[in-house]
Amino acid sequence: MTAVELKTELLQHCQKQVDNRYSKIKQTIEAIEESLLEESKSSSGDKHETGRAMLQIDRENAGKQLHEIEKIAQLLKKIDVNTTSDYARLGSLVYTDKFAYYISISIGSVEIDETDYLCVALNSPVGLLISGKRKGDEFTLNGNLFKIKKVK
Repeated sequence: MTAVELKTELLQHCQKQVDNRYSKIKQTIEAIEESLLEESKSSSGDKHETGRAMLQIDRENAGKQLHEIEKIAQLLKKIDVNTTSDYARLGSLVYTDKFAYYISISIGSVEIDETDYLCVALNSPVGLLISGKRKGDEFTLNGNLFKIKKVK
């Protein structure tokens, strides 16, 4: 599998995770909206007002989550799988002596062709350590020394 094909498949895994999370948040918002409509129809009183206030807080929190996932989706759109670089950056495949990393978003491990790729965000602790590094560079994470074997 070529680097472009591999990056494309990894990017698709990331996009699928974002799409799933986006759908769940949208469903949550719709359920809250529905509950707010039901609350409006019920009788007034302290219990009613407390219920509405709690639903409003839930809707605000879901709105914040929706905004965050939209920012992540925009970040994924910036990744060009056809671009290669000799240093680690957004969209890079970084092979170390211990792990293979795909710098994109933090979704954890994705297995492709019996190889595990750790999808990490550029602004995550490991992403920050890897960013800008080249073949032969080293970094230390949790007391372990990692040597970069190649960057694609």
